[in-house]
Amino acid sequence: MKTSYQYKLRPKTEQSDLMDSWLNMMRSLYNWMLADRIDGYHQSFISGDYCDTRTKTERCPLTCSLSRSSMLHNPWKNPDKEGNIKKRSASLMQDAYLAEMKKARPWYKSIHSNVLQLLIKRLDAAMEGFFKHERGFPKFKNRSNFRSFQYKPGDVKVDGNKIYLPSIGWMRFYNSRPIPTGYEIRTVTVRTKADGWYVSILLEDKTIPDFIAPAPPNTLTGLDMGLTKLVHCSDGQQISNPRFATSKKAKRTLKIRQRRVERKKKGSNNRKKVGIKVARLYKQRVDKRTAYQWEVANLVVKKADGVAVEELNINGMKARCKPKKNDDGSHARNGQSAKCGLNRSISDASWGDLISKIKYTAEKQGKNFYQVNPKHTSQTCSHCGVVDAKSRFGERFVCVECGHQDHADLQAATMVKRRAIAEYSLTIKKNAPKPKKVSHCGLGVSPSKACGLKVQMVRVDCPEPKQLCLFETPIPESTGVKRKQHRTRKSERGVPGNPLTQLSLWDSAGCGYPHESHPF
Repeated sequence: MKTSYQYKLRPKTEQSDLMDSWLNMMRSLYNWMLADRIDGYHQSFISGDYCDTRTKTERCPLTCSLSRSSMLHNPWKNPDKEGNIKKRSASLMQDAYLAEMKKARPWYKSIHSNVLQLLIKRLDAAMEGFFKHERGFPKFKNRSNFRSFQYKPGDVKVDGNKIYLPSIGWMRFYNSRPIPTGYEIRTVTVRTKADGWYVSILLEDKTIPDFIAPAPPNTLTGLDMGLTKLVHCSDGQQISNPRFATSKKAKRTLKIRQRRVERKKKGSNNRKKVGIKVARLYKQRVDKRTAYQWEVANLVVKKADGVAVEELNINGMKARCKPKKNDDGSHARNGQSAKCGLNRSISDASWGDLISKIKYTAEKQGKNFYQVNPKHTSQTCSHCGVVDAKSRFGERFVCVECGHQDHADLQAATMVKRRAIAEYSLTIKKNAPKPKKVSHCGLGVSPSKACGLKVQMVRVDCPEPKQLCLFETPIPESTGVKRKQHRTRKSERGVPGNPLTQLSLWDSAGCGYPHESHPF
């Protein structure tokens, strides 16, 4: 089993400056190697296979280039004991060039050799992902998107609240949670963020299996993601959405801090200081959102033996609206300006990260996780099964066929649960425990299922209100509403208060006069 722990480092000033210089040199080397691969690939692809007259070896695309300044100039390995010669990959050729590079650029000797080798593997993984159609083509890095480096297994040592990084030295870190016994330290990643340096330690315990096949679920919970409420459960519970980035206060705070950045002179130190504050604000929101999502994931998974969610296409939901044109050829309004706010809310809710955390938590606790097609889940009646878009009115669902009423998102969560049972052929022996329903004003529904109706909470022990006659004046005693009796507040200065009884014209109200009538 593999797991990862993250700690915040406490480096000295010299160590922090050294790691910053490492990032600058490694970013330059990464861009240089990427440019060399691009040049070598394009030149070899255009010219095709050829034979080098100097080495008398055959060369082909992705092995070398025609450029003399390219690092991909030796595609053949040294012959083995049997005399066989094999070709080198692009990553092996660039790895073999590191020794020559250190001679030409001595300042790279300060970087640990394993760190440079993992940098080449990082580029190689990006290229392989592109050719396998798993990701886009690798891009050149700048200061904002190149912020980490790695160590190989066995290089890093941990002793209490101290950690040893080769070529950097020992440094303290905040030991927020101890490493469990039985786990070995594998790859270690050092990363810089807005508020300092962090280290991510990959731990592995081979005695624990990575995945345990869970037993068939006896209970199942359906989940529907939303914006007004973050998660709607099939048992009627609704989990609130804090809106860490789209609330009124959050947007105003960000606007003020960005305004301060714009008012500073470009390139000045004051502008950099204010920019760091903006970056810390973004990181603070990400940390709050991540912590809240882990709490929600644990709360949801504990409900039942299985969890069913929708397989959402979030990128498609945030796609731009199709352009519209008038008869004269000019562009018409397509609703994109109004959709920008919806896209921000979807990004702030971060449904994809939440679903991945729910899946991880379910697998860790040995429970089942299912994904279903989200088509028409909020437009399908759970009683009669009729699909009609007219049944939904915002957050309210009223079936046009049978008249069934429910909250639209809770209705969708119920349909997600039923689709999971049907698609995966599940046999649910018992339902998950539902919250107790309390009668509110005779409606007989829970507050979460009051479909958009403003229901006034009434105490159970309140008497029924009296039916008034035509000319009868309502009084508190007849309506069942009792006024609260306020006692006179006692003060050290003798400030008059509200007496318990109605005073006559000649009575005093405790203003220092005797409790008797006095003449004018």
